[in-house]
Amino acid sequence: MPTNPLQTAEYLKAAHLPHQLPDDSGLEVAFAGRSNAGKSSALNALCQRHGLARTSKTPGRTQQLVYFQVRPGAHLVDLPGYGYAEVPLHLREHWKAFIEGYFQTRQALSGLVVVMDSRHPLKPFDRQMLDFAFRRGLACHVLLTKADKLTRSARAQALAEVRKALEGRASVQLFSAPEQLGVEEARAVVAGWLGLGAAAPAKGG
Repeated sequence: MPTNPLQTAEYLKAAHLPHQLPDDSGLEVAFAGRSNAGKSSALNALCQRHGLARTSKTPGRTQQLVYFQVRPGAHLVDLPGYGYAEVPLHLREHWKAFIEGYFQTRQALSGLVVVMDSRHPLKPFDRQMLDFAFRRGLACHVLLTKADKLTRSARAQALAEVRKALEGRASVQLFSAPEQLGVEEARAVVAGWLGLGAAAPAKGG
C-alpha cells in the first residue's frame, strides 16, 4: 500500500438518481461543502491527485454524487454543493431529497467530511449537512479551508468558535490545500473511516 492510502483513488461513476448508486457495501466517506468552499481542492490534496476532483471558478459544477474508488470496497463520495444560489430551485430540491435519503439509508457510509470556508463557517448549508450526519449518528469531521487567507490569531479564533458551536459532536481542524496545512491530519481521519489503517481522532479534536 502506498504511503498515502488515498493516492490510489480513481473516478468510478456519478449518480444523479438513487438507483445509479454503486452497491451498498464496503465503506465510503462523503465530502460536502458549499460551492466555492474548496471541497474539490481538499479532495485533490488528500489524494495527492491533481485534477481528480474538478475545481472550477464557476461554483456549483458538481451536480451529481461523484464516486472515487480508493480500492474495491473503499470509496470517497463528492456530494453536490447545492447551497449555491444560482442553481435552479428544482435542482436544489432534487439534490436535497436525494442526499437526505442517501444519509438516511446508505449503510456503507462511515463518515462525513464537511468543508467550510474558515472565513465564513457554519452557513445554513453547512448546518444542514451536519444535521443529516448527527441524526444518523455518523462520524463527522470539519475542514476549515482557506486558512492561509487568515492571520494566525484569526485562524485560532475560527477554530475555537466552530468547536464551541458544535459542542463536541464533530472533530474540527484548520486546512489549506495550497499550504498543505492539516492535510495529513485530515487524510488520517478519512483513511481510518475507510479501514485503511489510520486512526481517526476523538470527536471534538
